[in-house]
Amino acid sequence: MFSVVDYPERGNGGKNSYRGNCSPKLIEDLIKQYQLNSLNDFMCGSGTTEDVCIQQGISSMCLDLNRGYDMMDMDIPVQSENIFLHPPYSNIVVYSDQMYSADDIIREYGFDPRTNDLSRCHGWADFVKKMNYCMNKQFTSLEKGGRMFVLMGDIKKKGKLYSMFCDIAKPGTLEQIIIKTQHNCVSYNRSYHGSFVPIVHEYLMVVRKDAALIYPISLTSSYTFDMRDSQATTIAEI
Repeated sequence: MFSVVDYPERGNGGKNSYRGNCSPKLIEDLIKQYQLNSLNDFMCGSGTTEDVCIQQGISSMCLDLNRGYDMMDMDIPVQSENIFLHPPYSNIVVYSDQMYSADDIIREYGFDPRTNDLSRCHGWADFVKKMNYCMNKQFTSLEKGGRMFVLMGDIKKKGKLYSMFCDIAKPGTLEQIIIKTQHNCVSYNRSYHGSFVPIVHEYLMVVRKDAALIYPISLTSSYTFDMRDSQATTIAEI
């Protein structure tokens, strides 16, 4: 692999009709590059990770709200050697009651998936809080030496960029950032005016757990400063 990857052909695995799913070829390359023996996915969507792991002959545990697993309320059932995480991109695609029936989940598993569906959060701050809870929860379940592969994208609304990469918690050792180009984006078929720059890439972040119990973590904080206030703490002092 290189620091920029491109998959014009999607590959085999998962369901192409399940919006927001990633290319199976990315997961194939991660398995080969990092010589993985197992890869778990607790937000597996249409099951792309599971299908690729079967094809590559490695073990996996793949769960999702649509399979009766609620990351926010339920314990992670296993320790993982490696985890692939591809969270919703805020509310760009709503999953419960759009990609699958919430009523089916209620009948079969006894809980409403809409309650903790990250694609149904109340604004960006709520999404970031829940995304980071899920990020840290999964990282702590890793075995020592394990890796998390996190695929995420940026969002632009009303002239403002909302960056998952900037705001996501970064626990452990940041080992690699890979840029993945996107194909068949809605933005390819639209005309834009002014300074708008369409987003046609995603980030693949690799974080590694080097110690069993103690690890560093980087979190983003936001501050508002009034330049007229002489008593305000300067950015340099924080």
